[in-house]
Amino acid sequence: MLQPQSHRPRRRCEGTAMGAIILDLRPGVGIGPFSLGMPICEAFAQIEQQPNIYDVVHVKYYDEEPLKLDIVISFPDHGFHLRFDPWSQRLRLIEIFDVKRLQMRYATSLIGGPSTLATFVAVYALFGPTFPGIYDKDKGVYTLFYPGLSFAFPIPSQYTDCCHDGEAELPLEFPDGTTPVTCRVSIYDSSTDKKVGVGSLMDKASAPPLPAGSLYMEEVHVKLGEELCFSTGGQHIPFGASPQDVWTELGRPCGIHQKQTCAGWYTLIQVDQMVIHSALDPRPRTTLCGDYFYNYFTRGLDILFDGQTHKIKKFILHTNYPGHADFNSYIKCNFVIQASTKWDQVKEILGDCGRAAIQTQGSTSNPFGSTFVYGYHNIAFEVMKNGYIATVTLFQS
Repeated sequence: MLQPQSHRPRRRCEGTAMGAIILDLRPGVGIGPFSLGMPICEAFAQIEQQPNIYDVVHVKYYDEEPLKLDIVISFPDHGFHLRFDPWSQRLRLIEIFDVKRLQMRYATSLIGGPSTLATFVAVYALFGPTFPGIYDKDKGVYTLFYPGLSFAFPIPSQYTDCCHDGEAELPLEFPDGTTPVTCRVSIYDSSTDKKVGVGSLMDKASAPPLPAGSLYMEEVHVKLGEELCFSTGGQHIPFGASPQDVWTELGRPCGIHQKQTCAGWYTLIQVDQMVIHSALDPRPRTTLCGDYFYNYFTRGLDILFDGQTHKIKKFILHTNYPGHADFNSYIKCNFVIQASTKWDQVKEILGDCGRAAIQTQGSTSNPFGSTFVYGYHNIAFEVMKNGYIATVTLFQS
């Protein structure tokens, strides 16, 4: 089922916004601080930077099949939401579903909000001529398209004859002199000629192509018991590599965390609280007592070093699925193992490994419940209750 989650504590009730906010409308690009193609972690970062504006936030996802439906960040007080592709976790579509709650600024003109109705005539006057749109007779909705932007207008049943053969006269006015008001605005990538609107047309939106050389969603190939290979940069990080080797290949870590105890891979996952310390020292830290992590949050990767030898002993790869305690702590690691994303599919390839250990993540700090950890030779899988893999830990025997 869909699982809503409030991103921050509410300081007021929904629907009691002090007034409509104004966001710049960028057809084919985005709205306000949100840009098409941005990873979901960047959207959350923008939300965190403006807590007075985005203080009521819902996160919705399909708990049982997290790759089946979009991950949605919704702003009910402002009448819009962000749709992220569930696999890449990049923003593919922005929908304004309550135009009266959100005022948009295009160039120097305003449209929408409680004081400026987004009527068909107003839209046509602001954005100029365009080709006839699509009339969906079953839904009674006429959609007008511009590059990377569409407006949906409900057509009362008594005026359906204004639309001939699926097309409407421009600008559209009803016989009584009124004009329809936008019920939904969609912003989507304009690099293709796709027409994106409501209903099935909504599914046509996709995130824009990543820039050349982008490290986001870089494939990380796993050679069990040997190394990680990064497809874009060509780096190879083997077991036994030193902190200096890792800094040379991957750059400075986002954080450094000292492990609390050493009692095997399961205890490691259970006791590590990922309390991140500052990495201000420009040199690799090899003077820590006990095992320690290098955290590469922007790569979805943790690397565990032996505190005595200062050699890599484990890798932890994160999928960043919603419903896991670490959601939005890491960018998704696009790792490639000869297995798919669901635990049943992994077992078909690797075989049964026996009973799972229970991973609680600390009952007071984890609202999503426990997970299950299954161990094989050189690899351990942390599996969520829905059967999807949350993390993969690689180690040498």
